[in-house]
Amino acid sequence: MSSTLPRRLFVAVSAATALTLAACGQGGQQRNGIWAAGSSTVFPFATRVAENFGRNNPEGAPPRVESLGTGGGIQAFCQGLGPTTPDIANASRRMKGSEFDLCAQNGVTDIIEIKIGYDGLAVATARSGADFDIRGSDLYLALAKEVPGPDGELIANPYRTWDQVRPGLPNQRIQVYGPPPTSGTRDSWSELAMLTSAEALPALASLAESDPDRFEAVAQTLREDGAWVDSGENDNAIVQTLTRTPGSVGVFGYSFLEENFGQVKPATVNGVLPTLETIASGEYPISRSMFIYVKRAHIGVTPGLQDFLIEFTSEAAVGRGGYLQDRGMVPLPGPEREGQRAVAANLTLMTRPPE
Repeated sequence: MSSTLPRRLFVAVSAATALTLAACGQGGQQRNGIWAAGSSTVFPFATRVAENFGRNNPEGAPPRVESLGTGGGIQAFCQGLGPTTPDIANASRRMKGSEFDLCAQNGVTDIIEIKIGYDGLAVATARSGADFDIRGSDLYLALAKEVPGPDGELIANPYRTWDQVRPGLPNQRIQVYGPPPTSGTRDSWSELAMLTSAEALPALASLAESDPDRFEAVAQTLREDGAWVDSGENDNAIVQTLTRTPGSVGVFGYSFLEENFGQVKPATVNGVLPTLETIASGEYPISRSMFIYVKRAHIGVTPGLQDFLIEFTSEAAVGRGGYLQDRGMVPLPGPEREGQRAVAANLTLMTRPPE
């Protein structure tokens, strides 16, 4: 369940009911409903769990799920404890060490990390448009702000059409709509697509060896001349833009591709199409894990919070053939699902992640 608003918000009943505060609990107040905020990619999965949870627990206030982007959700989550901060941060990448430290500085010291499944990033265009076969250094050469020139020095990106990047790609203007810097999808795109594509060029591969920091900065700095367009946290809006802008390309999570398969089609990446099978196996190159982060201190204070985690990790939700697979989530392998279910049941705390 979603809308075309830039900040999507799921509320099963009125927001006033969902946010009713009673004079008890943390800081003299308690929020009646569960509050989750973060990744636009995790958003449709979290809302589906919230819908199910609300139907099965009609006596309580329904969960509230906001789409703020992974970075925005974790920032809100890490501001402290109590009813004015989210119980859960939804993330399409793992929490960074610096974010974990921010949480600790603000008193959020006991955090539960649950991996819920996999997602792939689709490079897609309108179904009526040309087919794309993305390979090697194509994405870097098309979208990086600077690329190697004839003598190997970095120059402003001169490519205006895809076939200038590599013969065989469509003869159409490079115009790609994708996630903004606050989004976990953008982080995953930078790491899984741009860095990997840059390493396919000998000059950049050498830079990666000699000066890794410089390499990462060059590879992840996107064009600012209109070839790449930051499109907010609403992936459905990107899908609609592709259908209205002939020749344009979009970057978004696999779930949105599957949901809109009648309107858009994916590119192959190194010869592989994004499917449930190729994402789960790792064969599709641009794939990632999805997480939820939960405040241990809110368990037992926010009504129903641990039950919500049990629902989110249930076989009915995240298992093979579960209702989240129907929305495009790629399930974890069986033993890993069982391990994450145990984390939710035992409220196992995470350790500080690497930077």
